[in-house]
Order: sequence, then structure tokens, then C-alpha cells
Amino acid sequence: MEYILDQDGIHQPMTPVRHRDEEYEESGFALLLAMQERHFWYRGRHRFLLRALDGHLAGTRTMPEAIDLGGGVGGWLRYLATRRPGRFGSLALADSSLLALRMAGDVLPAGTERYRVDLMDLGWRERWDVAFLLDVIEHLPDDAGALREAGRSLRPGGLLFVTAPAMPRFWSYNDEYARHLRRYVRQDLAHLAEQAGLELHDARYFMFLLSPLYWLSRHRPGIDALDERQRQELARRSHQVPAWPINEALAAVFGAETPLGHRIRFPWGTSILGVFRKP
Repeated sequence: MEYILDQDGIHQPMTPVRHRDEEYEESGFALLLAMQERHFWYRGRHRFLLRALDGHLAGTRTMPEAIDLGGGVGGWLRYLATRRPGRFGSLALADSSLLALRMAGDVLPAGTERYRVDLMDLGWRERWDVAFLLDVIEHLPDDAGALREAGRSLRPGGLLFVTAPAMPRFWSYNDEYARHLRRYVRQDLAHLAEQAGLELHDARYFMFLLSPLYWLSRHRPGIDALDERQRQELARRSHQVPAWPINEALAAVFGAETPLGHRIRFPWGTSILGVFRKP
């Protein structure tokens, strides 16, 4: 697929792309921009993911080209470029939302390419060495199709890192607010790998230590009695950065999972990481 650079420095496809608001509302990007550097959950996820990325790229002499698919306003790439400067030959952000890509231009490091894409029709063939789909596939009706298309964009031996909400037992009003369609277990990732023609190299849960607190916060007494408007408001508040002492305490607990969670496999967690390889 051919892309043309527009006046905002965004690569636009020749075929127009429509952002599907029913999968992720564009109105949520401003909140995401405010949360992605400070909120304990993003800090913990990024740290856990970086440890996995380092492990799978260990011994790689080349400087891989990497793209964050459905990466919104660019929080992960900003974190990656800051923590591993010079590690990648190029970094790129891809999203269907023009608003998100414009907002990302204010936070991404210089030289990061931005692409407006349809995740179900990327059009690339063997273009990237590393790709990320971070908390994206749970929003998509055809999650296997998205992985298949991401796999096509990878060069042979390329890696795809996927994170998603884990375990149906943790389903709550918050999933409905966030427009999730499903939660995943390890076997689901194995099935997705088979459908997408990829190899599943690793699948592990994270946010294990905080999972009891998570469950209690989503199922505390009285929630079932709330009406839809009250549940929406409760979910909205849960997507804001907690007060500083609470946020820092939760970040410390979540951060402690990174060394432990890569030595052993947690039996459960509220999120899951899958690492796929293109044969």
C-alpha cells in the first residue's frame, strides 16, 4: 500500500481510512494522553513489556525497525525511545485516528514516523522486524484477522508483542465502559497464533500481585445496585490517575512484578502478554 506524507507529517494511505469509534472512542484520547506517563497501570505495563522485549532481542546485532499498531497517542513509543535510545533503526506509530496521530506528534521523539492505518488492511508485506499490539485486540471483532495482518507486515523471524485484558473471571462494568469484547487466557493466544500463521513463543499473565485488589474494586458491595449512568461514572473515575501517594504505592507493587514475573509464570493476572514470531 502506498502512503503519502501530509502537511502534518503523517503518512496517509491512498485508500481513505475510517476510525471506528465503536471500537475505541476518539473522545478518550485526551484522557489517555494524560494517563500514559503517570498512571501506575501504564508504568507497570511498560516496565513489564520492556523486560520481555529486552529478553527476546538479546543477542540481536541489527537495529530492528519497529511499529506500534493501534498505538493511540504514542505513550509506549515515547517510553521505549527514552529507555532504549539508539536500540532501534526506526520507530513508527500507526493508528486509524487522525486525532490521535496529531496528538502524538507533541510527545513522540524526533524522527518517529506516524501512519494512519486500517489494522485489518495494513498493506505492508515483510516491512517490520518488531510490531506491537498493546491492549488493542480486545476491541476488535476480528482479533485473529488483526494478528494475521500484523504478521504479514513482519519480516521472517519478526516478533509481535501483544497485551490484552486477561481471564473472563475479571470481567466487570469497566470492560463494558472500555468497549472490550473479550478477555483472554493463554490457550486463546495459542489459538490466535494458529489462526494467524504465527508461532507463540511466550504467554504470561501480569498484574498478579494487585489482582485481588482489582477484583474487589470491581465487585465491591453495592455495585450491582447501581444504574447504568452510575456505573459509567464509576468506570470513568477509575480511568483517572489516583492521588499521588496511592498511585506511587500501586506503582511500586506493580513494578515489583517485572523481575519476578519473568522468572516464573503467574497462575493468573488481570492482563496477559503474548510474544509471537513469524516463521
